[in-house]
Order: sequence, then C-alpha cells, then structure tokens
Amino acid sequence: MADTRTTTEAPSIRPFQLDVSDKEVADLRQRIASTRWPTKELVPDRSQGVQLATLQELARYWATEYDFGRLESRLNALPQFITQIDGVDIHFIHVRSRHENALPLIMTHGWPGSVIELLETIGPLTDPTAHGGQAEDAFHLLLPSLPGYGFSGEPAELGWNVGRVAQAWAELMHRLGYTGYVAQGGDVGAAVTDAMGRQAPEGLLGIHMNLLVTVLAGPQPAESEQERAAADQFATFRESGFGYFLEMATRAQTIGYALLDSPVALAAWMLDHDTDSYYKISRAFVDDEPVGNLTPDHIVDNITLYWLTGTGASAARSYWEDGQALAQARASGQAPPEVSLPVGFTTFPGEIWRSPRSWVEKAYPNLTYFNEVDKGGHFAAWEEPELFSSEIRAAFRSLR
Repeated sequence: MADTRTTTEAPSIRPFQLDVSDKEVADLRQRIASTRWPTKELVPDRSQGVQLATLQELARYWATEYDFGRLESRLNALPQFITQIDGVDIHFIHVRSRHENALPLIMTHGWPGSVIELLETIGPLTDPTAHGGQAEDAFHLLLPSLPGYGFSGEPAELGWNVGRVAQAWAELMHRLGYTGYVAQGGDVGAAVTDAMGRQAPEGLLGIHMNLLVTVLAGPQPAESEQERAAADQFATFRESGFGYFLEMATRAQTIGYALLDSPVALAAWMLDHDTDSYYKISRAFVDDEPVGNLTPDHIVDNITLYWLTGTGASAARSYWEDGQALAQARASGQAPPEVSLPVGFTTFPGEIWRSPRSWVEKAYPNLTYFNEVDKGGHFAAWEEPELFSSEIRAAFRSLR
C-alpha cells in the first residue's frame, strides 16, 4: 500500500529534533513565580472559570516538580520531520510499522491539544500485537502539527482554514509515497478530517472522527431521548462553554497577548475547554487522582509545548480562519459536498455533546462504522489510548 522510501531520502523533507535550553526553562520559571494572582472565585464550581486552587497547584508543579527534559526526550525518541507545504513548514511524526501491509493513517490533533495528546496511541496503532491486537491491524502512523501549532510554521497569510489544511495533508501523504491511506481526527482535527472526506483526494480510503463538527452548522433533530440529551448538551455548550471558542473565532489576536506573555494565563486558557476534561485535569492536580492518561506530567507536557513554541496566538488564529470560512459558506447558501467515502465514528461519553447515531448518519449517509464506548471524553486518544486505538482498528478494518 506504500512504497519503501524512507522520508530522509526525499530532499524536501528534513529530520527534526527538539532542543530546550536552560535559558528558556529559567525564563518560564521566573514568569510563573512573578504571576499576579486573582482572588478566589466566588462559586464552588467552574462556572466562573478555572478555579484558583487548580491553577495554583498546576503552576507550583510546573515550576518546581516538572522535569523539562521529559518533553525533549519523549519527542526526540520518535522520528520527527519538517517539510514545507504551500509555503508553511509542517512538522510531523512518522512511525512506520514493522508489520507487513500496514495501513497508512494520518491523525490530526485539535486545540488545546497537540501531537502530545496522540503519543500514547503510537504503540497500539503501529505495533498492535504488543497491545492486544493482531498484526493485520497495524498502521503506518503520521501525526502532523497543524499550521500555527507546535513546531509547524505560522501561516504568514490569510486562508489557512481546515479546508486548506486538508489539502496540505493530502500533499503530505502523496509526498511520502502513500497511495492508499485513511484519516482520523477529533476537535479541530475532526474538522480537518471532515474536509478531507469532502475533498476526497486521490488515495484517501476512508475517515474516522470522534467529534461531530457538522453540529456547528445548524440545529439537529431532537425527537428521540438520545437526540434530546445531545441537543441539551450542545445548548449548554453554546450558553456557558462557548467563551474560548467565540473569543478565538472573533478576537484571536487579543487573547494572544496574554498567551504569549504569561505561562499561567496560557495554562488557564487551555484548561478552560470543556467541563468533563476540566474536572478530570483538576482532580489530577488538586486530588492527585488522574483519570486515565490525563496525568500532571502529560498535561504539563502539552502546555509546555505551546509555551516553548510561542504558538498561543497563531493557534487561536486557526479558529478565526475557520470562523471566517464558516461565515462565508453560510452566506453563499451552498451546501458542502457530500462525503462519499466510508466514514467511521466513535462517541465517547464525556464528549462536549454525545452524538447519537442518528445525527452521525444524517451528516454522513455512508457511515460504515459507529460505536458508543463506556469511558473517555473530548481528549479520547489522550485519556484512553488503548480504547481509542481499538476503535480505530475496528473502524478501518473493512478498508484493508
């Protein structure tokens, strides 16, 4: 399914390694120590935002206990590369499976995630026999960093919405010699994967997502009990959980100043995403009771990546780009192309809205795999990597 070239043989692709300097670490610690803290929130929950006790414990851990060498070691142990596509440097991790006939898979992270949230799936997906799977379930795995995120370059011009990212991913897979592959994504990655499905580039065999981004385009049916529950969850999100989304989609530059200047502001902004994930992360720091893979080290790895790369503002701008594209699409009155490729979808119970099968089938009539699992939330691959990986194997099994 793929040629046998190694990426280092391609002149347009160059190896990448992370090097974190002592000066960067010292500056970060000094900034945390200099934080001006607000007083405690006046409510017993997160309804006023990230709670003071949670953020102070995260800051304390980050500045005094966190091993800054672990991020460098984790990433540099993996094959990392940079290649320029459409004028922007794209960072990606590329792990080829040792198993014959492995299926190439490109997985896209979201916000406030990064490639960090996907690292624990590398083993289960590329070496399934060591993780309860079969050799025929193996994938060659591509984990790119979205433009403006992590070690990818910042777009210097307008237009880098999810549709353009989808085109870049198709070029990346072509550049690596993959003639047949599948794609997966959650959060922003789900929007990219949805766009890939609608563009249907040559070689794309099917897609899988774990967030139903089509819900953002308009009201959904609310007839069954499941549909009403999902509609209520989405309404709650729009009423009280939409602040970060609206700010970045309309005023990305404004919030960017805080995200680049204060590590504590960055951490607070990234934690204040969704209720389920927030409380799980809070428990990891305040109660020393992490849920699944959402441990203090893993959480701080991800925040540190954003801080060291200075990508808080550029990542926020991706929401602005997608907001502009969505507004233009609505103004045109034209429906997007249908997805004719096979589509897989997994609903995780802690997701912002728990999409029922009826909603997914409405969005993707060619739904070939659907499952509801019993644990995991918005950061499914991060929180429950083994369960997530088993879902990816099952979703794409029929396409091999």
